[in-house]
Amino acid sequence: MARILIADDEEDFRASVAESLRDAGHEVRECANGDDAIDRMREETFDVLLTDLRMPGRSGIDLLREAAARLPDSILIVLTAYGSLDTAIEALRIGAHDYILKPTRIEALLRKVDLLVRHQAAIAENRFLRGKLEIDVPSNGIAGSSDAIKNVLRLIAKVAPTDSSVLVTGETGTGKELVSRAIHQASPRHDLPFVTINCGSIPEMLLESELFGHTRGAFTGADREKRGLFEVAGAGTIVLDEIGELPMPLQPKLLRTLENREILRVGSTSPIKISARIVAATNRDLRSMVDKGSFRLDLYYRLNVFEIPIPPLRERVQDIREIITHLMDRLCRRLNRPVATIDPDALRALELYRWPGNVRELANVLERGLILADGPRIGIGELPGILTQGAPPAEDDLKAARKHFESAHVRRVIEKYGGDKQQAARALGIDLSSLYRKLQE
Repeated sequence: MARILIADDEEDFRASVAESLRDAGHEVRECANGDDAIDRMREETFDVLLTDLRMPGRSGIDLLREAAARLPDSILIVLTAYGSLDTAIEALRIGAHDYILKPTRIEALLRKVDLLVRHQAAIAENRFLRGKLEIDVPSNGIAGSSDAIKNVLRLIAKVAPTDSSVLVTGETGTGKELVSRAIHQASPRHDLPFVTINCGSIPEMLLESELFGHTRGAFTGADREKRGLFEVAGAGTIVLDEIGELPMPLQPKLLRTLENREILRVGSTSPIKISARIVAATNRDLRSMVDKGSFRLDLYYRLNVFEIPIPPLRERVQDIREIITHLMDRLCRRLNRPVATIDPDALRALELYRWPGNVRELANVLERGLILADGPRIGIGELPGILTQGAPPAEDDLKAARKHFESAHVRRVIEKYGGDKQQAARALGIDLSSLYRKLQE
């Protein structure tokens, strides 16, 4: 789906084109004069500009120049009944992708738009892959090389160049804000504001004002006008964290914002256009909430255009050492400590623990260990007792250590497959009888 602006004073033609584009799944804005179209471009971002050359206010050439400056990656198409060689040359010099003479068949125009949108998307993805929009994994804190985390990075790379809404899901502490920030930094909006708000930490009345703003006198204490975070974000990115906690009375207001790309300040009846990219994050099962009637189905579909599920740490144990390295470097710098290491016994305990609090819990454990450690090493004694209860034997007996690790690994795989021992045995590469024998050892 593309966001398209049509600037044309021929009402019947403009309406027909807009209707056909909407039927094809595109989001369309219409303007009957050049001045309104330029105002739109200054308030919102568009993937495609369809403009006539002659209309009230600014000319189509003016619109092309404005779009080329503000929306350098947008598709520019001229539609005119007053074609000339000079205007065609000028339009193409500015950056127009096509110059179409009226009258034209709407079906042919739609095919042209679809072809150019697909072509531009392919260019954007290639630029991303070449590094123009490259994700700097260490700086974003997304550490790991498992297939699970590679899939997260692949999804970020796919959706970042688009304007689509994104729903980031995962347990508490998995790094939903890091993923949200990575989407922003890898997008064409990376130089624009990145705004985040926790929907579960602010009372309902204040939350509405924080999101949408308010007018002076809208409620007791509103002694001056206030811009909401949707306005503050501008054409950047706004992250609605813990979206599952959004109160029911605010859900239809957010839905209207997503559908119309506009907000109403508290106390106002004049809508304000917004152009921010929306990313929502939650640790709750929104689909289950929909079934229970605590979350609107239409809002769920609006938010869940593209989902990025983040796996819990227990499902990517192979990433723990790499994550520890990244966290230790960051913690040592913050605590003004020399670079520290972890004793092998402590490291094994960290790898065997289930991490219900995920990466956030791991970071807290490492920070505690650095504070308790007398030197530049974290030992088993600096870890919380809950981690060391299942730790492998400290002695050097290889057979005992191997047996302990094997037993823990078998149970971990069984849990991964929801208790299905037959499936777990296949994943382990052993038969079912061998699995039962190992469980009894």
